[in-house]
Amino acid sequence: MTFEQFAIGVGITLLLFILPAMWRLTVGPTALDRIVAVNVIGTKTAVLLVVIGVIFGRVEMFVDFALAYALLNFTGSLAAARYLHKTKASARLLSGGGEKPSATGASASES
Repeated sequence: MTFEQFAIGVGITLLLFILPAMWRLTVGPTALDRIVAVNVIGTKTAVLLVVIGVIFGRVEMFVDFALAYALLNFTGSLAAARYLHKTKASARLLSGGGEKPSATGASASES
């Protein structure tokens, strides 16, 4: 077995590892599960880019692509998490479920 065959096997294995995350992305059940699935797929794709670079003998070029892709993936995950956090907070305020009363009956802002 040559190193190129080994790298191709690693790439195929990474593609197979992406399949459960794709399932979680489509099924859910929550938006947070979907965000984590997208993050997992993005991480595995960045590693797959490096493996492709090894196969083609151009690691330096594909490492640059992988780093840029990983940075965009991380930034997108942060943006989605921040959006979900703000959406949940505004939904909580609209439904009147702001702060829970403490054990003494006073709200947290009064104590």
